[in-house]
Amino acid sequence: MKRILAIALFAALAWTQAKAADISGAGATFPYPIYAKWAAAYKTQTGIGLNYQSIGSGGGIKQIKAKTVTFGASDKPLKASELDEAGLTQFPAIVGGTVLVVNLAGIKPGELVLDGDTTAKIFLGEITQWDDPKIKALNPNVNLPNKAIAVVHRSDGSGTTFLFATFLAQNNSTWSSQVGADTALQWPVGIGAKGNEGVANMAKQTDGAIGYVEYAYAKQNNMTYTKLVNKAGKTVEPSLDSFSAAAAGADWANAPGFNLVLTNQTAPDAWPIVGASFIIVYKHPVDPPALLTALKFFDWAFKSGGDLAKGLDYVPLPANVVQVIEKSWADNIKGGGGGTLWQ
Repeated sequence: MKRILAIALFAALAWTQAKAADISGAGATFPYPIYAKWAAAYKTQTGIGLNYQSIGSGGGIKQIKAKTVTFGASDKPLKASELDEAGLTQFPAIVGGTVLVVNLAGIKPGELVLDGDTTAKIFLGEITQWDDPKIKALNPNVNLPNKAIAVVHRSDGSGTTFLFATFLAQNNSTWSSQVGADTALQWPVGIGAKGNEGVANMAKQTDGAIGYVEYAYAKQNNMTYTKLVNKAGKTVEPSLDSFSAAAAGADWANAPGFNLVLTNQTAPDAWPIVGASFIIVYKHPVDPPALLTALKFFDWAFKSGGDLAKGLDYVPLPANVVQVIEKSWADNIKGGGGGTLWQ
């Protein structure tokens, strides 16, 4: 009887330890497709799972500040002052592109071209029809319908919104002065939906819709995306190459707190709405072993997850940037006794 009880207790302890080993995180929906891919591969190799809540950047910041997760995730980097005030540190994990998606019968992916100013006027409610002269001027060979534009935007706090709104503000003075760029906005027009998933689904269901999502969501949902005119004046298509061209100009080593936004880069082939997704953790974590487990996961992802990232058209971080990131772990994150957590 004692032996049976001992075996039962051992099994329960092993189950509890395995469960405790799973990594908890919450935040941005932008990187969710690659985090899910990484998590599945990592669990196969190590047995350690990732419980990631794809709830939006705003929610991720709230949860890490509330200490309910081991890491938060945001596509809007926190300022150094906010990090210091809360005892946090952050680092980029992956780079990807945000794209415009439309629901227009007869229009193929990449057939429609928009620029930053015209897109801003659509989301301001100044352009309301698909056959508006400004859209027709960019698309002289496209048969544009006489149809009302249905704007779809995020309803939750969203780093994808921050990237998209930053792009609009950089290209339209009215947007810059009246709406601005943040994770949550007072939208002039449109229908709100939660998460990249929600925007993708709403756009697919709404005739005449236009919305913005991370590129992996557009691909996974077979959505019609647009081309964009970039800062160099060149019409570009969303792709791993155009995202990489934008990311190539990132000087992470000299960005305080890794606070760097990659929209509207000047490279001729750069996609204009590109950004990193950031991981936010405590410098003095409540549970150092749990954070060490999470850091080991991201170390594996940086060094072994590149092909999985490229398969979803995300841009993996180069080795020299990973070195800078892991040095920041060693310098900033402390273990239970105050020593360095990451060796």
